Amino acid sequence: MEEKLELSTKVGIIGLGYVGLPLALLFVSKNFEVIGIDANQSKVDSLNNCTSYIPDIKDSDLKDAVESGKLCVSTDYKKTEDADVIIICVPTPLNSNHTPDLQYLISVGNQLYSHLKQGQLIILESSTYPGTTKNVLLPILEKSNLVVGKEFYLGYSPERIDPGNESLPVSKIPKVVSGITELCKDRASAIYSQVFENIVLVSSTEAAELTKLLENTYRFINISFINELAILCDKLSLNVWEIIRAADSKPYGFSPFYPGPGIGGHCIPVDPLYLQWVAKQYGQDSEFITISDQLNHKIIQYIAQSIKDLLPKENASVLIYGAAYKKNINDARESSIFPLIKYFESWGISVSYHDPFVPAIVAENKKYQSMPLTKEVLSNSDCVLLLTDHSEIPLEKIMNYATLIYDTRNITEGKSGKAKIIRLGGGSK
Repeated sequence: MEEKLELSTKVGIIGLGYVGLPLALLFVSKNFEVIGIDANQSKVDSLNNCTSYIPDIKDSDLKDAVESGKLCVSTDYKKTEDADVIIICVPTPLNSNHTPDLQYLISVGNQLYSHLKQGQLIILESSTYPGTTKNVLLPILEKSNLVVGKEFYLGYSPERIDPGNESLPVSKIPKVVSGITELCKDRASAIYSQVFENIVLVSSTEAAELTKLLENTYRFINISFINELAILCDKLSLNVWEIIRAADSKPYGFSPFYPGPGIGGHCIPVDPLYLQWVAKQYGQDSEFITISDQLNHKIIQYIAQSIKDLLPKENASVLIYGAAYKKNINDARESSIFPLIKYFESWGISVSYHDPFVPAIVAENKKYQSMPLTKEVLSNSDCVLLLTDHSEIPLEKIMNYATLIYDTRNITEGKSGKAKIIRLGGGSK
């Protein structure tokens, strides 16, 4: 077993978004020195000014980290030469063909290898398909002429950050870890064990990569299925929320999933398609993933059509509450608001939105600003679509001034006001 890395170890983190920045502050909280690297100069400037762009992170937390001297951020990869451990947390989205887009990871590798020093440990955390660490990142890093497992070390550990979840500290989420060689795995485990309470070792980087895809594909399939059930319950005049609660009373063999306006974000709607892609490389296919992807689009169309059927034939308007893909965050990536706007605009329905965390979005080549949620804005909208269940939603105000509410999150259950309320899966035909 490799000797345990000491707290004097300097950690470099590349990519200071929803994964990298909380991870950086976690290492700082454990008295590590952290060198943060991000290609976005505005993010670097914001961090150096102790201003957070992530709701989960307070400005005061940044200020403490920066002023202590334990967090230094830059766009300069040369600073990685001072790090003993470098963790990569960059986006791995899908391209326009719904296949893996590794341009950010490849760019990092190409900028990093010329600064690679003997003895450094590199860990990839970005969600990706099995084989990426070994077959994509490793060959780039080997351009340094250093030998993996002897002169530098390479591992993979999938990120498990849950944005907006204040009840579960990052350090308490078990950390899956592996490495290209046993020594790589030992060194990755040694560093993570100093900041995470529980380390889960797996046999290979491919196994660790597939673990992440399994976790999110499991959720993708089950949420898509429960959305299909919500549509069926509307046709049957049954309440899917009541049925889920009843089924959840079973003490074994059932885990509850809940309906919603499609699956957004940078993980759950993306990772299963990574898994589908890699399966096809081996002559396989996943009918579950294909059907679930179709259902994820179907529920959005169903919501849009249901609202259209309730609106006036001419000069109709919809106010959408929520642009973020989940509650209490400012991330609108893959949010259902974008296809919904496309549907409404194509039908000649005027669209506006409000989100306390997302001040502006661009949809259908048009910029939308978050509207103030005034009495006039609510009463002048033919329908208020509740898309995101932010904790601070002024529900009583909406229910008293809106004419019609379409609730995709069941947040109006048990409440009443002047507005007519239609709930997704609530039994409305």
